[in-house]
Amino acid sequence: MQTEDITGFFETSSRIILQSGKKNGESITRMVQAMIRCFDNGNKLLIFGNGGSASQSQHFAAEIVNKFKAYRKALPALALTTDSSVMTSISNDLEYAAVFSRQVEALGKSGDIAWGLSTSGTSANVIRAVKAAAKAGMTTIAFAGAAGSELEAVSDICLTAQSKETPNIQEFHLCAGHVICDLIEKQYLQSAE
Repeated sequence: MQTEDITGFFETSSRIILQSGKKNGESITRMVQAMIRCFDNGNKLLIFGNGGSASQSQHFAAEIVNKFKAYRKALPALALTTDSSVMTSISNDLEYAAVFSRQVEALGKSGDIAWGLSTSGTSANVIRAVKAAAKAGMTTIAFAGAAGSELEAVSDICLTAQSKETPNIQEFHLCAGHVICDLIEKQYLQSAE
């Protein structure tokens, strides 16, 4: 193992996060504004994705419900990746492609936000859920991989990465999610003063 390999990994990751962050500043701002409007109107956020994106969905939901850096008003966010009985029932009785859309149909309503994460931008279950959310009158936002994916095409607001490498995309998604959580938290800390 070479020290240069380790340093090179960090350099590549940092470069992609910075480039992608600069490219997506307007999208992130629009996402934050939509979420604040959603919460202020008494609505909720539904978050979902597969694999690493599933864990990030849960991570972001926890930071929105509880806190990012500081305690403030608790906000309603739900990761659709956490109920194993619901997920396996849908997968078994219907198909895995319906695992999130069926939950969106049950839990989502007009004024809510559906937030889908897919590093490829082609995950059938995420795309189907975003379409179901749009049909229900929900705002749809997405974190995808490289620009031009189907997920980007079906979402109201979509953040894309300046990379096609899954680990780098996930690292950028994590950083962008933290930015969103930070900006939302600052809004509610200010309004509590």
